[in-house]
Amino acid sequence: MSTQKKYLGLALLAVLSFSTAFTLLKDKPTLFVIGDSTVKNGSGKGAGNMWGWGDFIGDYFDKGKINIENHALGGTSSRTFISKGLWDSVLVRLKPGDFVMMQFGHNDGSPLDDTARARGTIKGVGTESKDIYNPITKKQEVVYTYGWYLRKIISEAKAKGATAIVCSPIPRSDWKDGKVLRSEQGYGGWAEQVAKSAGVYFVDLNRITADKYDAAGESVVKAYFPSDHTHTNTEGAKINAASVAEGLQVLKKCPLTRYMIRK
Repeated sequence: MSTQKKYLGLALLAVLSFSTAFTLLKDKPTLFVIGDSTVKNGSGKGAGNMWGWGDFIGDYFDKGKINIENHALGGTSSRTFISKGLWDSVLVRLKPGDFVMMQFGHNDGSPLDDTARARGTIKGVGTESKDIYNPITKKQEVVYTYGWYLRKIISEAKAKGATAIVCSPIPRSDWKDGKVLRSEQGYGGWAEQVAKSAGVYFVDLNRITADKYDAAGESVVKAYFPSDHTHTNTEGAKINAASVAEGLQVLKKCPLTRYMIRK
């Protein structure tokens, strides 16, 4: 074999290897994480070094087999994550075999049409709606229930061949008689109802983390919330990420678990 043919062969092999590696990277499934500031809270800068759990959930997955993308945005509710186009930016990229993990609720209890955010949703999981004037967008808008918006995200994700996973919202650092308050009668319970009715996977993040908070005690847990009762620091965010991983690992037949690192 001539030197020229030898180098040509090596060059062709390199091109083929690069092409194969690129194809494998492109074809890997992606876990898209969506939610509010308790899922993604900037870069940890500023007062309290605040972080969301979505920035640490990737520690529990084999990055060689799955891509992890945190698309959560602080200040959003299930309604405004959709109305601001954030969900559409994820939906357009979804492909069969991908995953969407969602956690909303902390901002859904806000007013429907206040001049500050206008981000609230109607409480519950029903089909109720209300026609409002949105002072932020200066347009009429039909607002639906918390459950309606979750179902919309779930149905559209499933239509693209993706697997949807609903998480109940993390507990706030609110206490009564030495126990952290839970949300079984509110957004935590509603998230579970939606997941069950839609036939998708559910992680009871609220309960799993609340159990840990109760065991640790109020004085210890309050240190995880240096600025308010909602937003965690690095340590608190890592606890919540661990809770998500624990909740996933007990889900029977959930395809996302095959990409997890067992710790």
